[in-house]
Amino acid sequence: MSRIAVIGSNMVDLVSYVDRMPLEGETLEAPRFVIGCGGKGANQAIAAARTGADVLFITRVGDDIFSEQTIRNLQDSGIDTKYVKKSPGFSSGVAPIFVHPDSHNSILIIKGANRCLNAASIEEAADDIQKCALIVLQLEVELEAVYAAIDFGARHHIPVLLNPAPAIADLDENSIGKLDFLVPNETELSLISGMPVTSTETTRLAARALLAKGVKNVIATLGVQGALYVGQEGEWVVPGITVQAVDTTGAGDAFVGCFARFWSETRDIRAAMEKAVLYSACSVTACGTQTSYPDPLKFQEFQESLSKHPHPHAMSAA
Repeated sequence: MSRIAVIGSNMVDLVSYVDRMPLEGETLEAPRFVIGCGGKGANQAIAAARTGADVLFITRVGDDIFSEQTIRNLQDSGIDTKYVKKSPGFSSGVAPIFVHPDSHNSILIIKGANRCLNAASIEEAADDIQKCALIVLQLEVELEAVYAAIDFGARHHIPVLLNPAPAIADLDENSIGKLDFLVPNETELSLISGMPVTSTETTRLAARALLAKGVKNVIATLGVQGALYVGQEGEWVVPGITVQAVDTTGAGDAFVGCFARFWSETRDIRAAMEKAVLYSACSVTACGTQTSYPDPLKFQEFQESLSKHPHPHAMSAA
């Protein structure tokens, strides 16, 4: 089994299911509230682990009541938490999430201790990262840590995957050019490339522009349309599937974590994308973020159900 290093954020999700968002100065009653574990780094680590990967997670938590819950949750999924460390004087990261009746969501992020992850954090874990087959990154931590991890991967010939979310327009082109995989959604791809992304063709053009800057492979997630690959092996689309969506929160992270697991094992990009599209679609059929990520048995049952009982047209999740 190949080992994956996920370097990034963790959050405590404070999820409110709302009938609508309140207007300024208005107070509304919401029908349901749930506390869960989230954060893009932790989500991707959990998704990779739930699909069978051996995961090393490097992150920072606060010294508040949420930290032990976060660490225990990671350990319960079999993740190596050697480098999940507390930052004194900082709160843990939190993410208030508002889920609307149509299953779409609005999210706020308070980074807290995630801001303490830096270049020194990467070097501290250097010996263990070097044993990994893939480094997975996002943008919910300081860019110093992201760039240090990209440089580390380049120096030690370890493939690096960046999910550029939350999107940032002015990413360092030299660092981006060192990536083996860039996995944006359409909005993120448009922002990073500086090009409109409104159709399959414009998505291809934007992805090609990033390849011209050095990125080896771009995988653009397209929601119900699936995912588009543009890279060293050619260009193709892995079609999405239709499911009855309940909650789309964390679906993109499910895609990344699942892709990382299967690609690190097989080095087969298309096959890993196919698994990731299915896994992210499965995740939106349940409530919550990490709680919606199926283990291998549930994922297998989901795949088998697709052939037996086609789902009604709704929203998929890549």
